[in-house]
Amino acid sequence: MDLSAELSEFLRSRRARLKPEDVGLPEFGRHRRVPGLRREELAQLAGVSVAYYTRLEQGNGRNVSMEVLDSIARALRLSDTERAHLTHLAKPTAKKKQQRAAIARPQLVRPGLQHLLDAMDGVPAFLIGRRLDILAWNRMARALLGDFLTMEPEERNMARMVFLGPNARDLYLDWECKATEVVSVLRLYAGCYPDDPALLALVGELSVRSEEFRSLWAAHTVADKGHGTKRLRHPLVGEMTLAYESLKVAGGDPDLVLVTYQAEPGTASADALRLLAQWGVEEVVG
Repeated sequence: MDLSAELSEFLRSRRARLKPEDVGLPEFGRHRRVPGLRREELAQLAGVSVAYYTRLEQGNGRNVSMEVLDSIARALRLSDTERAHLTHLAKPTAKKKQQRAAIARPQLVRPGLQHLLDAMDGVPAFLIGRRLDILAWNRMARALLGDFLTMEPEERNMARMVFLGPNARDLYLDWECKATEVVSVLRLYAGCYPDDPALLALVGELSVRSEEFRSLWAAHTVADKGHGTKRLRHPLVGEMTLAYESLKVAGGDPDLVLVTYQAEPGTASADALRLLAQWGVEEVVG
C-alpha cells in the first residue's frame, strides 16, 4: 500500500467534509470551487504554515511531529480512531517491527476461547481477526449468520460475506450501513498493517468484484469495531433487532475481537432468537 497516497487522500477527504461554519470561520458568501475547507483555512486552524500543510497533504509526512499531527487532527475534528489512523499513515516506521511480527504470526484461537464461545448458549458469538476473518464461532453464530462449517476457509471473512455472499443483502436489512462499517474497519486495519499481503489481496479482490466496495473504499472512512444494533431478517425466524458488542480479547493478540449478539428481553426479537436457538439444537443433534 502506498502510504504517501493514502495520507494525501485521507487528509483531502477529511478536509472536504468540513464547512467554514463548522469551525467558526466566516463564509462571506464567496463561491467555493471545491467542497470543504481550503488548505489555507485548515493551516490557519492548525497553526502551521500553508506550505507545511500542503507538503503533508501531498503525502510528505517525513519528520512531522506528533504535536503538528495533533494540531491538524483537532482542526479536522478527527475522532480518536481517525487520529490514530492519521498517525499510522504519517509515521509508519514507529511500529514497523511489531507490524512485521504480527503479519508473520498466524492468529490462533486458544482452546479456552472456543470453550467460552460454546458455553455462551443462546448467544450468537464469534471471534474475528485483523482481516475480518471469522476464526471461531459457536452454534448460534452458525444459525444466525451462516454455516461456517460448509465454507472454505477463505470464505469465512466478514468482508467477503457482506459484499460477495449470496444472502447478505437479505440478512442485513440495513445492508448499506453494514457495508460501510465493514469497509471502515478494514481500512483501519490497512492503515495499521500496510504491508500485509493477505490484506492487500483481499482489498484488491473486493475492489475488482464489487462496485459498492470500490465506492466505499474511496471515501476513506475509518472506524473500529464497537457496539450498536443490527436489524436482520432470518429466513427461519423472520426479522430481529439485535444489540452487538465487540470486545478486545486479552492474551497477546490486540487484533482478536469477540463479537456477540443479543436481543432485548421480552421483545419479539428475543422470542425469535429463542426459536433460532432451538433450531440450532435440533440441527446439531440431527
